[in-house]
This record gives sequence, structure tokens and C-alpha cells, in this order.
Amino acid sequence: MSGLLAGKRILVTGVVTDASIAFHTARIAQEEGAEVVLTGFGRLSLIERVAGRLPKPAPVLELDVTDQRQLDGLGDRIREHTDTLDGLVHSIAYGPRGAFGFLDGDWNDVSTAVHVSAYSLKSLTTACLPLMERRGGSVVGLTFDAAVAWPRYDWMGVAKAALESTSRYLARDLGGRGVRCNLVAAGPLRSMAAKSIPGFADLAGVWEHRAPAGWDPTDPDPAARGVVALLSDFFPRTTGEIVHVDGGVHMMGA
Repeated sequence: MSGLLAGKRILVTGVVTDASIAFHTARIAQEEGAEVVLTGFGRLSLIERVAGRLPKPAPVLELDVTDQRQLDGLGDRIREHTDTLDGLVHSIAYGPRGAFGFLDGDWNDVSTAVHVSAYSLKSLTTACLPLMERRGGSVVGLTFDAAVAWPRYDWMGVAKAALESTSRYLARDLGGRGVRCNLVAAGPLRSMAAKSIPGFADLAGVWEHRAPAGWDPTDPDPAARGVVALLSDFFPRTTGEIVHVDGGVHMMGA
């Protein structure tokens, strides 16, 4: 077997449709030699059909990252398919509609956004840690650059800032156990998640004129390739990093 992830076992969360970064990460990981296990939340029959479009069959496990009982049992359910993990992909985010109004957002909406989108990186990683400690591994999450304030993104931007900080603290605490933790900051994509963002077109429009390398909001492949690269052994001493796959918008001035 050859490939960037030859012989590795990877858990990919957040697959909803075949237009998602998570789906294309799973696809490329398989093409690069990995065994993949997926998780999904709700509509598992739909996710299983989507999984059927991968190059190889992949089991789908139900996972609600806000349900501690499911997290506590996740390791045992993964062991039904593999006894170890080399990589974990966190592609989970959610904000209630109220989270997209900064001055009007209440704590119930904000706390839900932070729990699902940020704290879950820690809870998911610690749930999988017993499967990763033997050989070490790589945790890769997906963010939307939280270094600046974006139009219409509001409390989800705060949740992404919390996600980025969470990744750094995980990198600090898990480095000694051989586990790296990094993020890919992708540009905006027309995905299922994007449909829940009011004014997404205004947000995505920034990329039309400010991406020096260009950006296609219908193509998740570049971001997925970034995730797979960080899952590989080609970044053995890179942790706590945010790799931007956004056509270069993050470094442009006015």
C-alpha cells in the first residue's frame, strides 16, 4: 500500500453531503491509503448513502457531541472497526439563528454555538485519546479565520475564536503524548452549513476580489487536501498551527 496516509486509521466527523470538506477529506484520505470511519448526527440513513459515494465502504457512527454518554461510549464503538486511531478530523459547527445577531444574541444561542463548535474539539479529542496514545496521531479541525470580525458571522466568529484557542491548548497538553493538533482555516464554501448563515453571499463576496490565488466557493477539494496533509507524517513537529486555505485573503490589506 502506498500513499500519504498509507496504513493510517482516521476518524472523520461532520459528513453531511458530498459537497462538504469532511466528505472530500474522507475521500482523499482513502485514496491516500487510509482506513476511514465516519460519524454523523441525525439523518444517519442519508449520511450512509453519502458514505456510499466514497471510493471504499466506510462505517458511519452516530455522534452528538453535546451528549456525554455518546462521547463516553465512542471509543468502544470505534473499536468495533479499528483498535487504534492515527488521526481525527473535527468538522463540526452549529449556531442557532440567534447567534447571527451580535447585539441581540442571547446566552442560550451563544452557549450552544460555543459548545458545538468549540468545546466539542476538546471533548471529542479526549474521547478518542485512548485510541491515539499508543502510536500518537494528528487532530485537525476546520475553522473560519477568527482573527478579524466578519460581516454577518457574529457569535459564530466568537465560537471560531474559541475553537482556535482550544486547539492551541490541546496542542500544549497533548504534545507530550505524541498527538498534534492543528486547524485549517478554509475560505467560504457553498455547503449545507453555509445555508444556515444569514447573508452568506455578502460574506463570501469578499473572496471574489481579494483572493490573489483565486477561490472557488463550490470546490472543497483544496481545503480537504490541507486537512489530509496535516494528518500525514509530513508535519511531525507542527502543532498549534492554523493553516490558511483561502486563496490568500487572510494576508491581504484593504
